[in-house]
Amino acid sequence: MHQLSAADLAQRLSSGEVTSVEATQASLDRIAAVDDRINAFLHVDAEGALAAAADVDARRAAGESLAALAGVPIAVKDVLTTIGQPTTCGSRMLEGWVPPYDSTVVAKLRAAGLPIVGKTNMDEFAMGSSTEHSAYGPTRNPWDTSRIPGGSGGGSAAAVAAQQVPLAIGTDTGGSIRQPGAMTGTVGVKPTYGGVSRYGLVAMASSLDQAGPVTRTVLDAALLHEVIAGHDPRDSTSIDAPVPAVVEAARRGDVAGLRIGVVRELHGSAEFGGGFQPGVRQRFDEVVELLTGAGADVVEVSCPSFVHGIAAYYLVMPSEVSSNLAKFDAMRYGLRVGPEGVPAPSAEQVMAASRDAGFGDEVKRRIILGTYALSSGYYDAYYGSAQKVRTLIARDFAAAFEDVDVLVSPTAPTTAWPLGEKLDDPLAMYLADVATIPANLAGVPGISVPAGLVDGLPVGIQFLAPALADDRLYNAGAALERLVGTTTLEEIA
Repeated sequence: MHQLSAADLAQRLSSGEVTSVEATQASLDRIAAVDDRINAFLHVDAEGALAAAADVDARRAAGESLAALAGVPIAVKDVLTTIGQPTTCGSRMLEGWVPPYDSTVVAKLRAAGLPIVGKTNMDEFAMGSSTEHSAYGPTRNPWDTSRIPGGSGGGSAAAVAAQQVPLAIGTDTGGSIRQPGAMTGTVGVKPTYGGVSRYGLVAMASSLDQAGPVTRTVLDAALLHEVIAGHDPRDSTSIDAPVPAVVEAARRGDVAGLRIGVVRELHGSAEFGGGFQPGVRQRFDEVVELLTGAGADVVEVSCPSFVHGIAAYYLVMPSEVSSNLAKFDAMRYGLRVGPEGVPAPSAEQVMAASRDAGFGDEVKRRIILGTYALSSGYYDAYYGSAQKVRTLIARDFAAAFEDVDVLVSPTAPTTAWPLGEKLDDPLAMYLADVATIPANLAGVPGISVPAGLVDGLPVGIQFLAPALADDRLYNAGAALERLVGTTTLEEIA
């Protein structure tokens, strides 16, 4: 049962062929069988999930009309608050913290009848590209457990790839849904900024963060997108507009006549992206041929400011991190420790000792970088300049979308690398998000779709669309999925 897509499982649930309790128990059994090798989960709530599943079964038996995915088990990245389950953000700073409220995304999942089986591992406070920066140990890639699953949402991607759950929720600040999708052979979607509520999403960088679906098929992602999207008055950045017709687009999946732009700066050429792995570039070129053969009008477009995306992102994001993480002061909740040898420490001494003990190296690095960028005398030179580059990137997107319907690129420049390979080289780690970051800076939606294997490891192809045109992603993504097939893991390596 764990090999079924969410859409297929939902159909069997609706017909009465299986119950939600059976499906949820199958998911829990799969987690118990394989997660000691993957470490995708930080918390498993078997009792809560089975109770939610039993409630769905009872309501279905009573003839109640239920949501399309009612009864399908799901996992949630441990950065979204959940009543009754810890929300640690992969950090010692929040170890054991059980929130008193649900995030809007979680509340929508509960209302739609999806049993939440647990919380998935992640880079601490979503800072990382490999899920090695979790305070609770790294997640491993099910395709090769000696390799990373991508990050920061490697737990959600690995859980779906390892068939522990058919659906998961991730968050994407600079690629943290899409890049793990590419690394694990899963579908990952970053909706339009503001298309999914951030209420209850523990903020890393508020102008960049966005929750979205992690699934094994494009249709599953569309079905989940429809559940979690929509306006939320509790989020001041939430867009008050209809949710695009993503499910209809995923079912259509036809690129005939679609204008697709190959982003010159994200194609892996020596001039702009020499770090692109040859096999990834070759697979991308093959995909472009397939799309052309399916009737798409594929042209090259230039987005020259994209080459500055990494530099701008690593000023904007740490600046927001510096501001957002100031709330973790050991005074109200979370970890609190006192400095050694100080019998009556001041509040400032407790804050310093708690932050030193609670935050990992990567989080400290970004807080320090952001605080510096925002400091007097440097604000205009660094943060202000980065915001100007952000505007130029948004203009590049706007100009490109005057000529094409969607843009296409590799999702990540390489396949999954061995655990530990880039831990001592932060810049090399940051470059893994070179193709995904522009979408976050501009607020436009993106999808990563599996496009086969290179040397036995998954490769992802990214489509980008204008803001609020998320349906275009699902149309193009579903078409590609039909052309290349799904990337399914037969057995955990």
